[in-house]
Order: sequence, then structure tokens, then C-alpha cells
Amino acid sequence: MSAPPPLQIREANAHLVAVHRRAAELEARLDAAERTVRSQAERLAHHDEQLRAALDELGRAKDREIAALQEQLLTSEATVHSLQAAVRQRDKLIRQLQPRAELLQDICRQRPPLAGLLAALAEAERLGPLPASDPGHPLSGAPSLLLANSTEEEGDRDHLQPAVFGTTV
Repeated sequence: MSAPPPLQIREANAHLVAVHRRAAELEARLDAAERTVRSQAERLAHHDEQLRAALDELGRAKDREIAALQEQLLTSEATVHSLQAAVRQRDKLIRQLQPRAELLQDICRQRPPLAGLLAALAEAERLGPLPASDPGHPLSGAPSLLLANSTEEEGDRDHLQPAVFGTTV
């Protein structure tokens, strides 16, 4: 075999240099791409870590809020039960006091006539007893005007007692 001509060797050498340059260029681009991918992976991992930490903190905050709301619910339920017991006790007291209130209302309705009766009795006391029968008195022949504390339906009027006015009420 004979040696290739110098022109072919120069072309082959130029081609080899171009292939090496292209290979070095591709290796450099591959290294840059790998660095970019690693950098992006690290950033994504860091971001993922931050998101997990934030999610964990949100979970803890949610759990704290749920616990606080449960405590508030228990307190509110205890207050409701206490208030319901107080209402039941007051209702019982109202039922006990209702007859007395009705009696007091009845007494209040009867107060004006009673006050009139008491005023009349006081006036009768102020007037005093009737004078004794005097033969010279112009009304001496008239029947006695004694007030009695019995009714005419009792029949015999001989046992009538004169009314005595006093404040015995």
C-alpha cells in the first residue's frame, strides 16, 4: 500500500481537527447543560424543602386552631348547660311564686274598697257612741238606732249586741 497523498492527509487532519473541535464543543455544552440541570435540581429540591416546611407549619397551625376551637366549644357547651340549669331553676321558682303573685294581684284589686271601708270605720270611731236615751230628748220616743252585728234573718231581735267600732282589722 502506498502512502496517501499529502493533500488527502491535510484534509483528513483538518477533518479530525474539526471533529475534535465539534466533540469538545459538544462536551462543553453537555457540561453546561449538566450544571444547569444540577442547579435547577438543587433549586427545586430547596424549593420543595421550603414548601414541605410551610405545609408542615400550616398543618401545625391548623391543629392548634382546631384544638383552640374545641376548647372554646367545650367552654361554650358548659356555659349553655349552666344557663339551662339556671333557667330550669328560675322556671321552678316562677311556678312556686305564681300562686302568691295571683293572691297579691287579688289583694291589690280589693284594696280600694277595703280602703273605703277602713275610712268609713275610722269616721264612725271619730263620731263616737250614740248618746244615752234622755226622756227630755226630742227623739226619746223613737226606736233605738243601735247597729247590730247580726242579721234580721236570725229571728229574735232581743239578743242583738250594739256594734262597737274599732281598728281590729
